[in-house]
Amino acid sequence: MSIVLVAAGGFIGSVMRFFLPVKANKHFIGTWIANISGSVLLALLLHFYLHEVISDDVWLFLGIGFCGAYTTFSTFGNETLLLILDKKFEKAVGYVSSSIITSLLMVWIILSII
Repeated sequence: MSIVLVAAGGFIGSVMRFFLPVKANKHFIGTWIANISGSVLLALLLHFYLHEVISDDVWLFLGIGFCGAYTTFSTFGNETLLLILDKKFEKAVGYVSSSIITSLLMVWIILSII
């Protein structure tokens, strides 16, 4: 049953991840939004899971399945590499640093508040 929950969550997360850049009409901002919002959601879910507010099944479905598929390091890495290959070094540094700093800052804020 655990595999089914992770797979179902992963299916929904990957479909949402696919449509986000399409709706944003830009791949970089879509990836950025997915990684930031996914980090925030995962921080909330982890907090609730560790404090036994949500069940193992919810954690498997949302935390591991959905967030695992919704956030994407491979796309982030690919987009960063494309910027570097296009010699857009400042944009690449800004993209990487804003993604990492914003994700960590948002997770820290969320975990500090709750």
